[in-house]
Amino acid sequence: MTRSGRDRFITCERGSVSIELVLLTPVLLVLLLLVVAGGRLADARGAVDAAARDAARAGTIARSPGDARRDALAAAEARLSAGSVGCRDLTVDVDTSDFRAGGSVAVSVTCSVDLGDLTLLRVPGTRDISTHAVEPVDTFRGTRS
Repeated sequence: MTRSGRDRFITCERGSVSIELVLLTPVLLVLLLLVVAGGRLADARGAVDAAARDAARAGTIARSPGDARRDALAAAEARLSAGSVGCRDLTVDVDTSDFRAGGSVAVSVTCSVDLGDLTLLRVPGTRDISTHAVEPVDTFRGTRS
């Protein structure tokens, strides 16, 4: 191969690298945004878990089943409003059927999160994140019925 033929081949290769970079950049950007969305979804799951745990604990500190429901709801709302998770719909179910010394309080929290808030892309739709927590009521404390 002559020198001029080899130079022409190298020139063609340089142009193809630019085209490959232009074509791969959007793909890499979408992959990066999916990783960010997965991290934000895991963060939202952790916030809902913490809200359920705080709500159950607040319910066990109350002195009556009615107070336990009220305190659990307030604790869940406070935890989620303080964090980075905005719930479109928040459902807090408090089970005080075993509210007695040595019993337990169970709380289920469901939060509907907008997918557009989780991702940097404006993806339509919502995702329901649900969790459940149970805390024991202290054996050596008094309660009111």
